[in-house]
Amino acid sequence: MNITLTKLTKKYNGKELFSIPLLSLHQNDVIHLGGENGSGKTTLMKLIAALDSPSSGCIVVDNKERRRWRFRSGEKGVIYMHQTPYLFSGSVEDNLRYGLLNHFNDKSLIEYKVDYALQVAKLSAFATQEARTLSGGEKQRLALARAAILEPSWLLLDEPTANMDHHSIDVVAFMVDALIQQKCGIMISSHQKTHLTNICRRRLQLKAGRLLEVLDNAEFAKHAS
Repeated sequence: MNITLTKLTKKYNGKELFSIPLLSLHQNDVIHLGGENGSGKTTLMKLIAALDSPSSGCIVVDNKERRRWRFRSGEKGVIYMHQTPYLFSGSVEDNLRYGLLNHFNDKSLIEYKVDYALQVAKLSAFATQEARTLSGGEKQRLALARAAILEPSWLLLDEPTANMDHHSIDVVAFMVDALIQQKCGIMISSHQKTHLTNICRRRLQLKAGRLLEVLDNAEFAKHAS
């Protein structure tokens, strides 16, 4: 899935947060989105994920304009993951099954995917534990596993390693690497320099209401936080 944003603006109370003349997101992109706090990184991700609407401009998906920004039935979509992900009541397994039950009817396939996700996220030992009692890093891994098993076209990660220990960061990096191999587009907004940010192939910078593509890593790092 290729996504193009054209003449996109977002305003709050009449004040423009940002204006983006053109942004093309290609299926195999792995993007690090930088910018100061309040520059609009989270807002931009939510626009791409159809969780918010632009003030003006158009969004084109695979050469078809979407005046109403939503994905059609049967189409692999875009998933946005907040740095404090929402978990449903119930066990870790229940949380993983939730989205799958809306996409698959084969119970054996669902259980296979749940078991696989538990293993990849290193959460097998917590399968029957109440999800909301997990540590912060474990919750992030669960949320990422829950998103990944839906096989999205794009996954947008907002500060995915915030407050994580090294073990959880390594697990998340492994999971994201696996998604990249599956041709899932990735966008990461992060103030930390980790393996996740190092694997990014494109670097975008929101600054003073404008979106810039930064080719020099040193220059990007200077403004990434």
